[in-house]
Amino acid sequence: MDKVNLSYVKYRRLELNLSLQDMAESLGFKNASTYMKYEDGVYLFKANHLPTLANKLKCKLRNFFEESLAELAKFEESAITERKEVI
Repeated sequence: MDKVNLSYVKYRRLELNLSLQDMAESLGFKNASTYMKYEDGVYLFKANHLPTLANKLKCKLRNFFEESLAELAKFEESAITERKEVI
């Protein structure tokens, strides 16, 4: 399972001038410190958080994973290159 790109989440939050409390309230958390633990990776965002998060951050769900996909593509490309060198 891909992990949410937390750097992107934080970047978008700051870019939109949203506070930790704004984010906490949108996800139904009682306080900002709970949300901060998700953004810092202490807790993992659950699948049901992602649509709300995308809406609040004005982005698409795939944006949370694009860096992971780019890294996977690089890995696959290097694996193909290595196989060609072995053959």
